[in-house]
Amino acid sequence: MRFYTKQHKYYRGIDLHTKKMYVCILNGIGEIVAHRNLNADSRAFLEFIAPFREDIVVAAECMFTWYWVADLCAREGIPFVLGHALYMKAIHGGNSKNDKIDSHKIAVLLRGGALAQAYVYPAKMRATRDLLRRRNHLVRKRAELFSHIQNTRSQYNLADPLGRIAKPQNRQGLVDRLDQPSVQRSIAVDLEMIEAYDRILVRLEREIIKTANEHDALSYNILKTIPGVGKILAMVMLFEIETIQRFPSVGDFVSYARLVKCAKLSNGKRAGSGGNKIGNAHLKWAFSEAAVLFIKGNEPAKKYLDRLTQKDNKGKALSILAHKLGRAAYFMLKNKVAFDQERFLSH
Repeated sequence: MRFYTKQHKYYRGIDLHTKKMYVCILNGIGEIVAHRNLNADSRAFLEFIAPFREDIVVAAECMFTWYWVADLCAREGIPFVLGHALYMKAIHGGNSKNDKIDSHKIAVLLRGGALAQAYVYPAKMRATRDLLRRRNHLVRKRAELFSHIQNTRSQYNLADPLGRIAKPQNRQGLVDRLDQPSVQRSIAVDLEMIEAYDRILVRLEREIIKTANEHDALSYNILKTIPGVGKILAMVMLFEIETIQRFPSVGDFVSYARLVKCAKLSNGKRAGSGGNKIGNAHLKWAFSEAAVLFIKGNEPAKKYLDRLTQKDNKGKALSILAHKLGRAAYFMLKNKVAFDQERFLSH
């Protein structure tokens, strides 16, 4: 958990919504000098802040509308702090809650150095990262259609399995294998949607790969040297990490990627673990997928996994492998070196 501790003359807390923002400004001794509900637009923001521009810092909670505030502050040269939503929930909870109270609490936390920070992802890469996340969302929707087709086959107990219908050639004559017209129509709709998704995804991937190469072709190609990590997983890792320099240590990185469990200790005793929702879910998915694909067709990796499985179950062994791949990726990006499987499996 990182806190913002720099001192300023004024501190502005914003409870931000789609159309409105409740704003509270404190001075250096904690007195409220301005407190008002404003329209959520750039002009209102700058007009309200004008009397305090000489030395002010702005803070808002991390929720889906923060992009424009961060970009506006960057253009105007105003320090901006993004509050970590889950940490802030634990810190400023109370019986009474409304926009006015929340904006004041954010300003108080900011002034007191107790505002837990989230990472302000740079605007230059942010849109492409969101596009990549959207691409992965569409892939999951496409996978749901495949599952529905396979489940329909089970419902009607077709004698022969459908095979790998993810391949277009295996979908030939699929509708004709079902008898009832309504069922045939249902499967035909699924297939039409899958074909539409296929066309969209091909275009998206081409555009994102081009952007990845323009952003950091070296890091992108380094990540692809990990066995099983192809263009998609490498892009997810690259855009979710942004730059490895923002992580002071490998421990910070694997914690951010949700590859370790955070221990809870009190009076020298362990009380389970926590923080399961804190960190980057997309990196967790990428390294978990990488662990499964790493052993595919890789005999030395399979033997390594078997050794891990002797101590723990296979699920735990794959989690350990994902954690190890995360650590390897950190040092690969930091030192600009390719993946060394012999060294990786020897530890």
